[in-house]
Amino acid sequence: MGRQRQGRMWLLGLPWALALLVTMASSGPSADAPDPASIFADLSPEELGAVRTFLMGRPELGLSPSQGGALAKNSLFLVELLPPKKRSALRFLEHVGARPRREARAIIFFGAQAEPNITELAVGPLPRPSSYRLLGFKGGRAVPFSARPMTRLEYELLYEALVAAMAPLEPLLREATGFGFQNCSERCLTFSDIAPRGLGPGERRTWLVIQRFVEGYFLHPAGLEVLLDHQDPDPRRWAVRQLWYNGRYFGSVRELAESHARGTLPLARLPEPPARHLFSSYEPRGRFASGTPTEVHGAKVCEPQGRRYRLRGNRLEYGGWSLAFRLRSSAGLQLFDVRFGGERVAYELSVQEAIAFYGGHSPAAMQTKYMDAGWAMGASSYELARGVDCPETATFLDAHHLLDADGPVRFRHALCVFELPTGVPLRRHFDNDFQGGFHFYAGLEGRALVLRTTSTVYNYDYIWDFLLYPNGVLEAKVHATGYIHATFYTPEGRRYGSRVHSHLLGNIHTHLVHYKVDLDVAGSGNSFETMDIRFENISNPWSAGARVVQPWLHREPRRREREAALPLGRPAPRYLLFSNPRRRNRWGHRRTFRLQLSSHAGPVLPRGWREERGVTWARYHLAVTRRHENEPSSSSIYTQNDPWDPPVTFENFIRDNETIEDQDLVAWVTVGFLHVPHAEDIPNTATPGNAVGFFLRPFNFFNEDPSVASRAPVIVRPLDPPTCSRLEIRRWTPPSPGACVHPEPFTYNGTYRQV
Repeated sequence: MGRQRQGRMWLLGLPWALALLVTMASSGPSADAPDPASIFADLSPEELGAVRTFLMGRPELGLSPSQGGALAKNSLFLVELLPPKKRSALRFLEHVGARPRREARAIIFFGAQAEPNITELAVGPLPRPSSYRLLGFKGGRAVPFSARPMTRLEYELLYEALVAAMAPLEPLLREATGFGFQNCSERCLTFSDIAPRGLGPGERRTWLVIQRFVEGYFLHPAGLEVLLDHQDPDPRRWAVRQLWYNGRYFGSVRELAESHARGTLPLARLPEPPARHLFSSYEPRGRFASGTPTEVHGAKVCEPQGRRYRLRGNRLEYGGWSLAFRLRSSAGLQLFDVRFGGERVAYELSVQEAIAFYGGHSPAAMQTKYMDAGWAMGASSYELARGVDCPETATFLDAHHLLDADGPVRFRHALCVFELPTGVPLRRHFDNDFQGGFHFYAGLEGRALVLRTTSTVYNYDYIWDFLLYPNGVLEAKVHATGYIHATFYTPEGRRYGSRVHSHLLGNIHTHLVHYKVDLDVAGSGNSFETMDIRFENISNPWSAGARVVQPWLHREPRRREREAALPLGRPAPRYLLFSNPRRRNRWGHRRTFRLQLSSHAGPVLPRGWREERGVTWARYHLAVTRRHENEPSSSSIYTQNDPWDPPVTFENFIRDNETIEDQDLVAWVTVGFLHVPHAEDIPNTATPGNAVGFFLRPFNFFNEDPSVASRAPVIVRPLDPPTCSRLEIRRWTPPSPGACVHPEPFTYNGTYRQV
């Protein structure tokens, strides 16, 4: 299937213009929310339901329920908040404009028509919608139907087609694995699907990795991979196109079955999985050599005098910090109106995309290029466990998503907020008198407020954090954990990873994460420059004939977008500075924030190679662009299944090479790391060493460290120096923190249900 004609899409066979008609239903006024941050709040279950009811009732859309029925139907796939435009939001936040109209973004799969497509609508006003209008991508790009994310219905049909196709292979599978597909209630086989689903636009043929369905089934491949073509909207026309078994390719199921029947097939017999202590499980096994206890609780976080942060709806306040937040179904955490000391630092900080590109010997491994926005990683925010995923003291928040469902679904405890002792002082000094005593000691305990969620995108778990520090520093961080994406071990596979169990290869892959940072440093008019050191060799002014080699600051203003695109594969300058050219601190410096990367990112593919066109943002450590409303995101949920001709191409954001001096700027940040799996990734990848992110740090933004406003320091001064036998201890908090106990036992629910 080719791309649809530029600038044209069809809605139930009618031109785009018809969809611009406003429906006749009227809506009454909505009550103002108590906090301005609510303009960024996620849609409530009632709002999600109202949008769905309204759209399902529009006869011209012809919508059917998401679940059941045929693939070739019109269905509502996603409903989430459509954030207001920045200009109107800022006018409202600065009390010079009206509250922006509250709208939803709705994604509809129009499959029941001659030219199927995907259409995005803005629906409003909320909470009682009465109209809709079309949303488009930059350049008027149409989204082909083949680029749609997978749905629950398609997965159900895919499984049915796979089970039917595998019937001739049941003897082989039972003999080799002890598990099967046919009439299965236990000892069953399952699959993991690979994306992208083909080698070019319009394709929808997926490699499926067959696995034994045991705990941690991602680590139990059966040695069989199946290429299933499911492009046709009629599942009766789906077919297996190719198979790979134990290092060999087969053109059909029949060919593989006959090879087994003749006894000419080298069979990969898998050992019987043990009833207990399965290598892919979390069950304890073995003992630490030291013998120190692990059967008792370890250190805990406590709040002896109560919480030191305030949470009002989606408004979070802590020390000098204030921000609004939401959890997008499509791509995850998004912060708005980020302020310190009442002054806006950033308008938006948000996760854009997370990718993992693999290599391997098997077809599934070499095809795997996961782009997790295409799997709605924001809606993969399952329950956080108290005391494990977040401290017992954390505040837990539910999320509600309407994604591929016939009503809002509640995700219990999808986010948490907590204050975290960092274990290292924020600042400290011991002022030595060099006579066995001291002049003074002073220290300020290290604390940070953490806003956390997770995305469990099948095998991998991403832990997403934003951390707020008392000194005006903000950190964005992601930890990678969960199960590695592993394939069946063959000797040829050792070139692409490590053998991590008897029949298991951990495949090499690179993780990259993309963030949007819409900075407003002392206002929206900002400039960008880089700074690093160079060395000079000069005459020594105080010693004739001698020379001095010393560093000096080399500043390089980046005046256009191309100059501000810092490519991966080359070291980035160490100081990335965003400043307001018209505002200065008391000491004459431009008020500035520094972006500091914590990353080991590298390229995932050669520039311009097929799937790389879908992730052109991954070419850069950092790219700085002038902000535009029609460039809201660097990726989309459609890129995973059409990376070759994606509706959003980040490279187009900088192609026009606009000036970026004294403009409203967006910093697009790429962080990541190379992961060569190893035996210690069994059963799961651990978080230490597998975290990347960035800091936003004030750099001459203030006149001094703003954490001096904290009442948590300790100052000790000797009253009788140098003897130091009598001390003055100054604290602004109670002398003792008190008891640090959380009496409630561990509980967990784990369900997410339609409401």
